[in-house]
Amino acid sequence: MPTDSGSDQIFELQEQVRQLKEAVVSHAVVDQAIGMIVALGRVTPDQGWIVLKEVSQHTNIKLRNVAETILIWGRAGVMPPEIRAALEDCLDRHGPPQIPGTPPER
Repeated sequence: MPTDSGSDQIFELQEQVRQLKEAVVSHAVVDQAIGMIVALGRVTPDQGWIVLKEVSQHTNIKLRNVAETILIWGRAGVMPPEIRAALEDCLDRHGPPQIPGTPPER
């Protein structure tokens, strides 16, 4: 039975559109999480990206899921302990030695 190549093309294009929409949403979630890391961790956007990637790698949780968890944490104040520990560890390594504008500890 022959297939309708026009229908196949439409199906493929619809699938591509779905994947592109998903990528745009995922990108927005990741960018927002990086923004939170930048603001709260007082790091640069590049360092925020590195922190997010490292937390994902160290916890073996997909990057988008880590980003979503960080956004939920920003709204609800709740974060799984393994992600919190990895995030704190990464920020300790990549963040500033002290909060800007405060005198150094003696």
